Amino acid sequence: MGLFSFFSKEKKESLDKGLEKTKESFFGKITRAVAGKSKVDDEVLDNLEEVLVTSDVGVDTTLNIIKRIEERVARDKYVTTSELNGILRDEIASLLTENNTNDTEGFDLPATKTPYVIMVVGVNGVGKTTTIGKLAYQFKKAGKKVYLGAADTFRAAAVEQLVIWSERVGVPIVKQQMGSDPASVAFDTLSSAVANQADVVLIDTAGRLHNKKGLMDELSKIKRVMQKVIPDAPHDVMLVLDGSTGQNAFEQAKQFTAATEVTSMAITKLDGTAKGGVVIGISDQFKIPVRYIGLGEGMEDLQPFNRKEFVNSLFGERK
Repeated sequence: MGLFSFFSKEKKESLDKGLEKTKESFFGKITRAVAGKSKVDDEVLDNLEEVLVTSDVGVDTTLNIIKRIEERVARDKYVTTSELNGILRDEIASLLTENNTNDTEGFDLPATKTPYVIMVVGVNGVGKTTTIGKLAYQFKKAGKKVYLGAADTFRAAAVEQLVIWSERVGVPIVKQQMGSDPASVAFDTLSSAVANQADVVLIDTAGRLHNKKGLMDELSKIKRVMQKVIPDAPHDVMLVLDGSTGQNAFEQAKQFTAATEVTSMAITKLDGTAKGGVVIGISDQFKIPVRYIGLGEGMEDLQPFNRKEFVNSLFGERK
């Protein structure tokens, strides 16, 4: 078990607080959906379908959940509305279990990959650079030697923001002039990381989506150039999505998974929104592990995504 693989009381409280708006909205809608009903019938299921869609779970995932509940109702013959929360909880937990790999073991990394290279992608404004800074903090806290690479050379603000994070966390950063070749920055970062025996490298990239082919070409070039230094780099391509944008996050995920091979996701800004259901839908639809969730602005407010604890916070602990 890794150093951070346990789910502490503090993390649990932070998760509960971060999902509070989602929970209140979600259960408020469910209460209205079953008002005056004692039995789960077609009308209740239609209302529940609307609740899930308007909670940003997504249409396809909603239909999947409703189908599962219909099968359960048909099997059990008579299901009361008071049992609905428990059934819904079980089906969402089951869905997350089926469509995700193992829960993230804290901020540990595979010991066989040194340095472990994470290329971070995502559109501007989703919290990409902030997520990199928080990851750098957590990795350093776990005793890792961390390097940052400012390969988003398209925006001066992105480089400046990453420099601030490097100073705040106390880790080195490799950067070049504005407009420099992003692949060149990545090459220099990996070269420095290898020479200085770093444990983990976090590479920031530009978040432009207006030209998908241009994005694909750029990310592919960054990968090719990194592989001149570390043949199997990057070891993880992490897509950062803003959970507060709801269905827009789905569209961004579609665009980026089409443009490059995404291997993990981080979903940010869940604390300020009632759209936490997006985590369920994205996990289900893209079959890509949600590795981290963002629950606030502080450096400690990025958490490993734990399916069991997520469902517990959304529905409350079982009695």
